[in-house]
Amino acid sequence: MSTTKSQRKPPIVIGDVDHERLALLASGAADRFPEVADELMAELDRAKIKPQAKLGDTIIQMGSKVTFSTAVDGAKTVTLVFPGNADIASGRISILTPIGAALIGLTEGQSIAWTDRNGHQHELTIETVKPPETAKAAASGE
Repeated sequence: MSTTKSQRKPPIVIGDVDHERLALLASGAADRFPEVADELMAELDRAKIKPQAKLGDTIIQMGSKVTFSTAVDGAKTVTLVFPGNADIASGRISILTPIGAALIGLTEGQSIAWTDRNGHQHELTIETVKPPETAKAAASGE
């Protein structure tokens, strides 16, 4: 695997509603979690912003259920949530974690390198994305 691939960040797309909420969250968390808040802001800054309702089902947004794989841990399925809803035992990971900030805006098939809180570099590949339940309900007119 080339180091260039690991160092380059793939293009990401974030919905306008998520972008606004996450920008407020990141700026509010800057004092308590500066590294993760900075990483989340960097992801928001580089993202292409689209209307939330126009996001495809395979783009990771808040509430998406994501299956990703790593060379070390194999496949894992998680739901990306806001900090107050996080519960690692139930597979709900906070956007204010290194892996949560790395996942936002990616789509199926993309890979990204991320650094955990212990400074270890990892690379993950998105296998599948299921949209948030609210997005499915809105799309079906419920």
